[in-house]
Amino acid sequence: MHPILLFLHLAGVVLWVGGMFFAWMCLRPVAAVQLEPPARLTLWAGVFARFFPWVWAAVSAILISGLQTLLSIGMKLAPIHWHAMLLLGLVMGAIFVYVATQPYGKLKAAVADKDWPAGGRALGQIRQLIGINLILGFVTVGVASLGRLMA
Repeated sequence: MHPILLFLHLAGVVLWVGGMFFAWMCLRPVAAVQLEPPARLTLWAGVFARFFPWVWAAVSAILISGLQTLLSIGMKLAPIHWHAMLLLGLVMGAIFVYVATQPYGKLKAAVADKDWPAGGRALGQIRQLIGINLILGFVTVGVASLGRLMA
């Protein structure tokens, strides 16, 4: 992998997966204990408003750099773990696009309308999907780092 493409790829992964880990393991438990629903939902709407543009950039960088590298050697010659990373990355990307366009939109609308039960449902759906993506992210890192053992 060309060094610049590798940097963009890894930087995108660190930003995305690291951000999900922080949100899931650090911010979420504290916010759930210390904040009442109106403050908690408002906080999450603001956090996602700042985090999701970075994730869009990270997903783009990961996809472009990964595909460029994959296509530079050809799909048939690429190691099997590269194909696994592509599949996992596409699934993760689809989940993110769904989160960013559906339940996040519902969360923003609920916060604007002060509809805390609807906001809680939207946040719960976002939490579940980010949890799935976090697991898939760790699996993908495992495939990337241990993939040569698969050959």
